Amino acid sequence: MPPLADRPLAALLGEIAAATPAPGGGSTAAVACALAAALVEMSAPPHERAAALRARALELADEDLSSFGPVLEAQRLPAGDASRPERLRAALSAASETPLAVAAVGCEVAELAAVVVRDGRRSLEGDAATAALLAEAATRAAARLVELNLAGAPDDGRLAAAAEYATRAWAARTAAVSL
Repeated sequence: MPPLADRPLAALLGEIAAATPAPGGGSTAAVACALAAALVEMSAPPHERAAALRARALELADEDLSSFGPVLEAQRLPAGDASRPERLRAALSAASETPLAVAAVGCEVAELAAVVVRDGRRSLEGDAATAALLAEAATRAAARLVELNLAGAPDDGRLAAAAEYATRAWAARTAAVSL
């Protein structure tokens, strides 16, 4: 199957809307993050870092397509299977990696967008503010997926990292849209 970025928008939206596990929330958050990065690029050309973050977000969107499969496989094991709890824990832990990476990228995009709002051309402020809003939403969505996946591991350090990304993205978005 072609990468998500190579699919027509209407087809991608249809795939997201379908009653299938993927693409789901993680891929969608990554695509939203890529859109935000593209707006930063447009608002402050040339912006090599935003271009790199856009490319990384699209890679993560594709990675996420298969990240939850092992969780579903573990959930399908019989309840009495002695290996089920550990396999499920390990699968959920592994499935947390991609959304955590999306949250990191989204946080950085939101921070870049806030800088563009502050220092960029007034005529592009709305585009940069939109980027900050989208990036924060993508970050918070991805952080929530990490929280859900690691709900059974409250001491996992990735929970704190996800929360930190969401907090920083919120602060950047607040700075970008405050009058």
